[in-house]
Amino acid sequence: MPDDATQPAPGSLTARIVARIDDIAAAEWDACAGPDNPFVSHAFLSALEESGSVGPQSTGWLPQHVAINDSDGRLLACAPAYIKLHSYGEYVFDHGWADAFERAGGRYYPKLQICVPFTPAPGPRLLVRPGEDVAGLRQAMIATLTEFCEQAGLSSLHITFPSEAEYELAGDIGLIQRIGQQFHWHNDGYASFEDFLAALNSRKRKQIRKERREAQAGGVTLRAYSGAELKPEHWDAFYRFYENTSDRKWGSAYLTRDFFQLLGERMGDRVVLFLGEEEGHEGTGAYVCGALNLAGTDTLYGRNWGCEEHVKFLHFEACYYRAIDWAIEYGFKRVEAGAQGPHKIQRGYLPTPTYSAHWIAHPGLRDAVDKAMRRERPAVLAEIDALTAEYSPYRQEGEG
Repeated sequence: MPDDATQPAPGSLTARIVARIDDIAAAEWDACAGPDNPFVSHAFLSALEESGSVGPQSTGWLPQHVAINDSDGRLLACAPAYIKLHSYGEYVFDHGWADAFERAGGRYYPKLQICVPFTPAPGPRLLVRPGEDVAGLRQAMIATLTEFCEQAGLSSLHITFPSEAEYELAGDIGLIQRIGQQFHWHNDGYASFEDFLAALNSRKRKQIRKERREAQAGGVTLRAYSGAELKPEHWDAFYRFYENTSDRKWGSAYLTRDFFQLLGERMGDRVVLFLGEEEGHEGTGAYVCGALNLAGTDTLYGRNWGCEEHVKFLHFEACYYRAIDWAIEYGFKRVEAGAQGPHKIQRGYLPTPTYSAHWIAHPGLRDAVDKAMRRERPAVLAEIDALTAEYSPYRQEGEG
């Protein structure tokens, strides 16, 4: 199907596939996306495209967003979608599916992904304007994109990190369901960090206090920057840390320097950027580490971290404990600290299920993956229960 293709949708609705998010008015997109999750906002997604982090000039991310309009041209629903030429930057791993299919003579790539690129943050993916038929429009978007896959010769459609309601709907209409896990901190009405510590058992409470003391004695002063405080020199420093981390983990940086500049310009009030300077050099721009977070309406999302020198426990202080401090101060309900990391449990971040849903064109591959996921789902849920029961740092009844 060519870019900006149009096809019928139920009733008097029209479904379109568009190759640039800027072909949809920001106010219209955001009316469907809502204010809660910053990553599905028009500003965030357009910054990815405008900066070259995704798009024809990037490596393997081609926007193909779906939009459904009524007969008056009003946008009722939309979803960020991308043709993928690989499985990097997704955090829901299907490399094994691809390898098995290609060994059997199939072609797994290209595929289609409904997601926020490089962002393993759960949230809405099938965006519907309030007051409209949520279930019907979500089904229409999935139907539009599966038909697009068939017409364009794409192997599959993947909805990664959707809401639980979207995951359940996808399962109801026949998509394969998959469960993963992350580690999230929940604010139980704490008035201060010490109040949070009081909810932990004695051993974990002492451990966290020790880690914070050692990190804070390491000669680095951390400060949070947001809104108008964010300057190009802050992004220069953070991008340097981001590149260093990317080089160590993946071999190349997904996001461009321009992306961070646009993020600060368009969404600075949602950015919480912790930067660390060497003590005695505050104000000189001698930054040595940084942790990037974005704020929703009630959740702080930890995204990227990097540093230039090793200070014991500095990563935990900058990414986990400062985020908890900030969330308590501003009355946020949760901190989501990104993908993976069972070491987060003992620091107050408990296992939480995440979701994905998958449509696969080839019946043989579809059946094999479905059977595997039917075995995997209960195993993941059992692991979440076991990790919580065995390793939760929170006090049980009668504990000190």
